[in-house]
Amino acid sequence: MKEKGKMRIIGLDPGLRHTGWGVIESDGNRLRHIADGTIHPPTNLSMAKRLACLAIELQKILERFNPVTAAVEETFVNKNPLTTLRLGFARGVVMMAPALFGIDVDEYPANQVKKSVVGAGHADKSQVQMMIKILLPGFQLTTPDSADALAIAICHAHRSATIKQWHQPHAERMS
Repeated sequence: MKEKGKMRIIGLDPGLRHTGWGVIESDGNRLRHIADGTIHPPTNLSMAKRLACLAIELQKILERFNPVTAAVEETFVNKNPLTTLRLGFARGVVMMAPALFGIDVDEYPANQVKKSVVGAGHADKSQVQMMIKILLPGFQLTTPDSADALAIAICHAHRSATIKQWHQPHAERMS
């Protein structure tokens, strides 16, 4: 959905057990919460079926909320290489799903997301969640994963607004 000045963004926090998603609408510096949730692929399924479940659920969300852009948190490397590898599988599905809809996907490191939302790159989860409630009036925390996804979407909205501002002619920026 893209009306004049408005942009619908989906933020995605990938995980094999819990993938958070959050949809916001950005109109310049104004943000509005649309929806959020968490996908929980059944842990008793094979890896391939869990990834398929994740892809199918993401497809439903993308069809329902029709975002024009997507943002995903960059992966950090765990001490356990197997855990990192499995997260990479989920991350691949999370990045592929919007791409199949023709939606651009941008990536942000965790500290950039935190800095964009809270103002400090090493903020803790409770600080991020508190700021999300301030930035998105009416938002009620359902899961930490969906809150993380909304933070990623907010980061992308802020970055997109900044880029748009600096692409305007100088005279327009100064007014």
